[in-house]
Amino acid sequence: MAMGRRKPRQQELWLSTDEIVKAASHPFYSKVNEVLDESGFDRKVEHLCKRFYKPVMGRPSVAPGVYFRMLLIGYCEGIDSERGIAWRVADSLSLREFLGFPVTERTPDHSSVSRTRRLFTLEAHQAVFRWFVRVLGDQGLMDAQTVAIDATTLEANAAMRSIRRRDDGRKYEEYLQGLAQAEGIEEPTREQLARLDRKRKKKVSNKEWTSPSDPDARIAKMKDGSTHLAHKAEHAVDLSSGALVAVTLQAADLGDTTTVMATLEEAQAQAGLVNERGVEEVVADKGYHSGAALIGLQQASVRTYIPEPERGRREWQGRKTEQERVYANRRRVRGQRGRQLQKLRSELVERSFAHMYETGGMRRTHLRGRDNILKRLLIHAAGFNIALLVRKQYGIGKPRTLQGVRIRFLCAWAALSILYLVDWSVPGELDGIAA
Repeated sequence: MAMGRRKPRQQELWLSTDEIVKAASHPFYSKVNEVLDESGFDRKVEHLCKRFYKPVMGRPSVAPGVYFRMLLIGYCEGIDSERGIAWRVADSLSLREFLGFPVTERTPDHSSVSRTRRLFTLEAHQAVFRWFVRVLGDQGLMDAQTVAIDATTLEANAAMRSIRRRDDGRKYEEYLQGLAQAEGIEEPTREQLARLDRKRKKKVSNKEWTSPSDPDARIAKMKDGSTHLAHKAEHAVDLSSGALVAVTLQAADLGDTTTVMATLEEAQAQAGLVNERGVEEVVADKGYHSGAALIGLQQASVRTYIPEPERGRREWQGRKTEQERVYANRRRVRGQRGRQLQKLRSELVERSFAHMYETGGMRRTHLRGRDNILKRLLIHAAGFNIALLVRKQYGIGKPRTLQGVRIRFLCAWAALSILYLVDWSVPGELDGIAA
């Protein structure tokens, strides 16, 4: 048999749209579009973003509804970059249908998406997130009276080797060469510089070093023990439903007791859209425990459930107010409700982190600057809340939920077949199969 050869094929000059194979709609994205259409999403965002467009003709613009849907695709598909989102949309017929683009029309490229993001202000993205919070409240999916607050670090799009001194702008290697010359080494080698760097106790500090590519990033230790330039994302999660009430982006070198009030303030603003009383209870881990934080939270009219770290015997002389707040919080944490809320906190907050940053593809950011990153985080959070609504109405919360169902069905069918074939009258028959 002669070997076949791949021959170049000339494209047809004319092609009827009736001849193009139409793929079936993706069940998840079609349901998301139904939810968005029922809520009047496109009309809302077009009215919200109208001021960012000019009537003068020029480069074709990206419609607001298309732009926000593309960011939702990035969350659902776990695509971290805007370039990857643009490529995925252009390559998929079902995503084209989700955006409303026929096969004869070109989808937005990554530069159009990036320009639209820069064009839309942070307040516009926050308004879109707030609108989805209101939708969840209208559907009875969010209470927002008891929220859990926790934070995680996101690796910045900046390298540690690019940091510079704040005082004179020297690079890190140039700074080490100066230290070596001060110790009498005129022309140090890379090995000598590395040895000198290992001997130093505190090598880098945010007070002395900054990143020229991303000044908002801070030097921080990640969960795996490595040191990177990073940002700190803080979530406020509704413990009655697991929905996200607020998302803030803070400097990675700020402590939890410092950033909690900003996140609570944002959560109070969103909770006002859902209920009249706002946030009444705050649940957090022991990293948020301090006398000043407890006093500030009490002044914000919220009850706290924050475990107390081991500090030994404390002296309360002259700090009566702080003592009262600490003892009241301690009683609530040790109660049955306090223990139940801590279990919910560890489950629901970590779930939001996993969906937004692990499967959502935002653990390492591809954007620079606090506002740019927060714009993307807010739409990811909106996608997380939309998934809760779609799961309630249609029983599916992610486009990849049905992956592996066929394999699980076959395994279950095989197990039932084995049980059916077992002769239950013979002692030890099942034991032999299990062995």
